[in-house]
Amino acid sequence: MTDTPTLAADFYAFQDLLTPVEQAAALRIREFMEREVRPVADDHWERAEFPHHLIPGIAATGVIGTAWPESRRFENSALFRGWAAVEIARVDASFATFVGVTSGLAMGAIGVGGSPEQRAEWLPRMGRGEVIGAFGLTEPSAGSDTARGLRTTATRRGDTWTLDGAKRWIGNATFADLTVIWAKDTADDRVKGFIVRKDAPGFKAEKIERKQSLRGVQNADITLTGVEVPESDRLQRIDSFKDLAGVLGPTRVGVAWEAMGIAVGAYEAAVRYAAEREQFGRPIASFQLVQQKLADSLADVTAGLAVCVRVSQMEDAGTRRDEHAALAKAFCTGRMRAVVARCREVLGGNGIQLDHGVARFFADAEAVYSYEGTYDMNTLIVGRAITGVQAFV
Repeated sequence: MTDTPTLAADFYAFQDLLTPVEQAAALRIREFMEREVRPVADDHWERAEFPHHLIPGIAATGVIGTAWPESRRFENSALFRGWAAVEIARVDASFATFVGVTSGLAMGAIGVGGSPEQRAEWLPRMGRGEVIGAFGLTEPSAGSDTARGLRTTATRRGDTWTLDGAKRWIGNATFADLTVIWAKDTADDRVKGFIVRKDAPGFKAEKIERKQSLRGVQNADITLTGVEVPESDRLQRIDSFKDLAGVLGPTRVGVAWEAMGIAVGAYEAAVRYAAEREQFGRPIASFQLVQQKLADSLADVTAGLAVCVRVSQMEDAGTRRDEHAALAKAFCTGRMRAVVARCREVLGGNGIQLDHGVARFFADAEAVYSYEGTYDMNTLIVGRAITGVQAFV
């Protein structure tokens, strides 16, 4: 094993399940996040800006595209990929979302649905951080109802497809080099995926302003007006919503891990604050009610990490099903929400100020709770698996 220090929040030492190579990689990520991202995270969050200058640095750690042989720099497991999300999100959830979108969603779409030629063209450059990706699925009128409510269309004429429609809440889209757009084929009404370059005529991405969560993420409203895409840029192995679901399962697990990273970050900040803040002549860490809040938060973090570890082991074994990912996402984001609220209470009034380390996590948790399938939708996926009865409508 390496001498990678264990996070204090990793009470049951789940990190020890990583291989020595993976532990060394986790340490590189942690060092980068502490050295480069933490000092600027609050400022960029407050200004709703993304630290573009840090992209080469995070790419150099090898964390982008770890799932694909074309971009993978070392052998790694789904367990490591989840742990990497914790290491990033415990410092900055916006930065973790950026990595998740380009590495998990955009690269995942190309990795799962792309031809060998498409994979060879895009995945190596994306893994090096030279090409940034976005993932255009959600629409203004189709969030949870994407399977039936997708209105963006794709019409084929010869070797060219024409895309028309709109997308909303698309992370990275204001600056991404490519966006994977999902649309329904007007000929057969089946879902297909397309690699759309940022300079394509008719493609427009406008930043969504006035957000109060994940402010560093550059979400966009996208309009597609007669955007022409060659057949060579259609994802060749995607021909249905079921195929698309093959992309979303692993990323849903990734969001569960990210939620635990947010919970870890809030917990760590609350522990530090409790040791430093004095009331009634002594540190508040000496008060029983504060200790109870910290112990309850650690229990929630530990339970969430245990779920994440097991579902990632199932991913590696090829036994993970959609309902496993759904339960992990629902449970972990629910526990995250409880932890950030409890940790904000530990800080009292200071808990709403960026300077004390919890307010950003408290706000960011709300977006993570909702994206990649809301809590309600994920529980219905689990409920269907339990009962055999679909209750979505």
